[in-house]
Formats: sequence, structure tokens, C-alpha cells
Amino acid sequence: MTSLTPVLAIVAGLLGLAVGSFLNLVAVRVPAGIPVIQGGRCPRCGSAIAARYRAPVLGRLMVRGRCTHCGEPVPLRYPLVEAFTGVAFAAVVWFFLAVFTDTSWARMPVAVPLVLIAYLYFAAISIVLTLIDLDTHRLPNAIVLPSYPVAIGLLTLAALFSADWPALLRAGIGMAILYAFYFLLRLIRPGGMGGGDVKLAGIIGLYLGWIGWGALAVGAFFAFFYGGVFGIGLMIARRAGRKTAIPFGPWMILGAWSGIFVGEGIAAAYLRMYTGGQ
Repeated sequence: MTSLTPVLAIVAGLLGLAVGSFLNLVAVRVPAGIPVIQGGRCPRCGSAIAARYRAPVLGRLMVRGRCTHCGEPVPLRYPLVEAFTGVAFAAVVWFFLAVFTDTSWARMPVAVPLVLIAYLYFAAISIVLTLIDLDTHRLPNAIVLPSYPVAIGLLTLAALFSADWPALLRAGIGMAILYAFYFLLRLIRPGGMGGGDVKLAGIIGLYLGWIGWGALAVGAFFAFFYGGVFGIGLMIARRAGRKTAIPFGPWMILGAWSGIFVGEGIAAAYLRMYTGGQ
């Protein structure tokens, strides 16, 4: 961890607030086919939101939670997504700077920021894909497919500047393994797995593989664990049946971040237990 970690985490959190505001737009407009570059508008009446009221979180407070044109309440989801994105960005930077020491920064002044940017990007698409999948049961190609060249490009450059080719190789293998695994699941049971899940699996495998084999295994397992627990809970509450369609993308993403943050530790603990602590 570097001495600048708290400052950089705060900066990342502030950046996350602004990115969260943009993610709100993307989550609504991409599924509807509306251009993202248009200015913010009230989701109720469609009126343009004045620039002074577009500040993340604070904008809603300034208008007292209501549209200045129609008076309808602004959905609470918008400031919550902005705040969550800020916290997520800060957490990602704090976690990775705990991994990268001051020495790492000195040896790899370009590679470390590239890795941070890659995982901040993954955090952003994780949030917006979760929102879209919950709303529409879809994972749009417009977001998932461009994520491949972005992630591969950033991590390849990081490997180039750090000479950490084993990490890049793991990432490539992880991408292939998870994509192939979900592809087979879709072939075996076409109605149980969507094409978007298969494409997202490759992205998740890429990011998990870069961290390590333990992260890849734990992240892949936790996706089904979380999804299974949620599905069982819904059936117990009689809010779903065995054939009820449940979006799986959010659980894949939650499993991925579990693998990133704690996967290596869980895998190491399991191996120690399995080998009797040797």
C-alpha cells in the first residue's frame, strides 16, 4: 500500500460519482436504443434537466427530489447508483493499492495505473450490466462486446510494461475456460442460460484469470452459489417456480467480484486445509 492510497481512493470515489451519473443514463438508454450522448432528462416527463442540477447525488438534493418541470419525484435509484459507484471505485483503488507496494509503483509506474483503469472499467460495466439485466433480462452486446478489446488492450499493455506475462496468459486461459463452460451449459440447456451470459463469462474469466487461479475458481463457483441461494429463497417465499426466468448476470458479476477480492485467500485456505497445513 502506498502513502497516497487514502487520497487516491477519495479521488476515485469522486470520479465514481460522476461515472455513476453516466451509468444511470446508459442503463436506461442503451436497452431503449436512445443515444447516450443526449443531455439528462426527467424519466417522467422527458424535460431536459438543467446543467446546475446534474451534479451527482447533490443534484437530487438541490431539487428536493422532484423534477423542476413536472414536480414528479426523481427515482431514488439514480442517487443510489451514483453513490454506490463512488464507493465501488474507491474500494477497487484501495484494494489494488493494498496489493501494489511503493516498490511496485517505482518499478512499474505505467503498469500499475493500467491495471487500476482496467478494473475500474470492469466495475463500471458490472454496475450498468446489473441494472440492465434486472430491468430487461438482457446483457446488451453494445456494452459486453466492446469490453473484450478494452480489457485485453489494457491488460496486455500492463503485461508489456511489467513483464508479467504469466498473468496475461492466465487471463487468456480464464477467458477461454469460462466462455467455453457457459457455452456448453447453453448447449445442454438452451433455456437456462442466455447468450449474453456466455459472452459476459469470457470477460469475467479474463479479469479473474489476471488475479490468479484461485480467484478464477472461486469467482466461477460463487456465481452459481449466489444464484442458487437466491432462487431457492424465491421458491421458499413462493415468488418463483422451478421454471421462473431469473437474470443470472448479476450473480455472475457478484461472484466475479468475490473472486477478485477474496478468491485467492479462500483458495489458499482451502488448499491448506486439504493438505493438512503443509
